[in-house]
Amino acid sequence: MQVRTPDRVSVEPPVRTDPPPRRRARRWLSRNSRTLQGLGYAAPTAAFVALFFVLPLLLVGQMSLHDWPLLAGDRGGNAPENYTDVTDGTLFWPAVRFTLLYTGIVTVVLLGLALLLALLVQESRPGTGFFRTVYFLPGALGLASASLLFWGMYSPTTGPLSRPLEKLGLVDGPVSFLGTPTSALLSTVFLVVWKFAGFYMLILLVGLQRIPHELYEAARMDGAGRGQIFRSVTLPLLRPSLALSLLLCVTGSLLAFDQFFVLTKGGPDNSTVTVVQLIYREAFQRLDLGTAAALSILVLAALLLFNTLQFRGLRHADES
Repeated sequence: MQVRTPDRVSVEPPVRTDPPPRRRARRWLSRNSRTLQGLGYAAPTAAFVALFFVLPLLLVGQMSLHDWPLLAGDRGGNAPENYTDVTDGTLFWPAVRFTLLYTGIVTVVLLGLALLLALLVQESRPGTGFFRTVYFLPGALGLASASLLFWGMYSPTTGPLSRPLEKLGLVDGPVSFLGTPTSALLSTVFLVVWKFAGFYMLILLVGLQRIPHELYEAARMDGAGRGQIFRSVTLPLLRPSLALSLLLCVTGSLLAFDQFFVLTKGGPDNSTVTVVQLIYREAFQRLDLGTAAALSILVLAALLLFNTLQFRGLRHADES
């Protein structure tokens, strides 16, 4: 007699509508891995900027709205007294005019010379590497060290520049390179141009080497001369490098401090006081951190305005 066993009933497990938490986490990580990787790379820089730029900027903004002597600390709010004290000072507008004058002279002379040097060493010829190195070497020297070097060279008694001029009969006595407002300004401009011409030459040289040689050959085949090639090919394609150089040069000139602090200390008769020197005087000579902070905020606003105008001008030039 055959006994039939009951058929097994297959019971399917219930279908899970939601994956387990670990599976959901793995899927989320796989979808956002690139975002998380980018955040991980950016986190140290963001922390550095927050710690050394954002927090000090917030502190300076708070100080600019308070009566804050250097040795006594916060005495309470006094807004907008610090800002009115800055603009009412006797040295504020002369310092602004001198800083703008210095910025204009340095920008024109420095970028013009840097472009000339970049054009001279653009082609690979025997000795080009040597001249590139020689032009760039002053940029490796610190600005304060270069200022001390030129301060010794400009000395009318011990410097090496005054005595040769006397022996040649070009001057009757020791030359005071820093004795008058004009000579002090021009001597400082010479120092800055000597130090930074090679640095800006390198930026412009990179831009020149990115221009395809085929464009120059096509322009020559069309009968264009050197001047026409420079105006129609070189300058338009060199505009990004020129824009970067202009931005760096204007910003650095508006924030000039080291060279004037070492060479002239604002003299003669406060004729070479820059805006940043004025901030130093307010903070560490008059011991008024509130006024110095207010002036720092004004300088930051001016820099943002200048940079915005430069970007808009360059963007308009690119579109046209």
